[in-house]
Amino acid sequence: MSEIIVQVGSSINALMQEFNIITHNLANVSTPGYKRRCNAFSKSLMAQEAGVKTDSPGGVDLNSTLDFSQGSVIETGRSLDFALYGKGFFVIETPDGPLYTRSGMFQMNQNGQIVDSEGRTVAGEAGPITIPTDVGLSQLSVSSDGSISAGDTAIGKFKLVDFEDNENKLVPAGTSRFRMPDEDIAPVAAENTVVKQGYQEVSNVKMVDELVDMIMVARLYEANMKFVEAKKKVSSSIISVAMA
Repeated sequence: MSEIIVQVGSSINALMQEFNIITHNLANVSTPGYKRRCNAFSKSLMAQEAGVKTDSPGGVDLNSTLDFSQGSVIETGRSLDFALYGKGFFVIETPDGPLYTRSGMFQMNQNGQIVDSEGRTVAGEAGPITIPTDVGLSQLSVSSDGSISAGDTAIGKFKLVDFEDNENKLVPAGTSRFRMPDEDIAPVAAENTVVKQGYQEVSNVKMVDELVDMIMVARLYEANMKFVEAKKKVSSSIISVAMA
């Protein structure tokens, strides 16, 4: 019986973790470029209870993955808002190494460089992208391949990268930011990625789906807790009889 209690306890911990993942997703439903984290433990548990064979029967899968599917794109009209269509990331330069993001909410610092919301440089193919002092933001034009110009003057081009099959190995590093893991993977130049100026890619979290998952997790949690309480009562009754 103790083995069953341990297994149920592991299930309860996994369900709590999944609940936290869901609430985090819901908290970022309006965060531009946010990619939802998902954990399929509850669905695996439901399948096992229904007698459906799973990849790891009886096991507890605590691993969560990132869903990099495309979020909806909305128009903002802002000159330094950029959305990406297709796979790929903008590159943000930091003292601790590059970060990667789908959120193109940028601004200009006092040196005329395009930076992210925390003032970190957005990488261009030839280094930082600097807007000349005589060029107003309304004059900026960004083509679908990320090339930036003002009239006939070329200013720079966004550095866009892709991790291909290693995309799910990226590690969250702040709001809508990711970094490479410790293992040896490297980005390549993004292909077929379209940049859209004056638009933003919104979070790919679907509130209804998350709420449905939350209800399922809550019910499974309650059922497991009731099972534990029932076993405790049985154990207490056995002890009472034995001591009588």
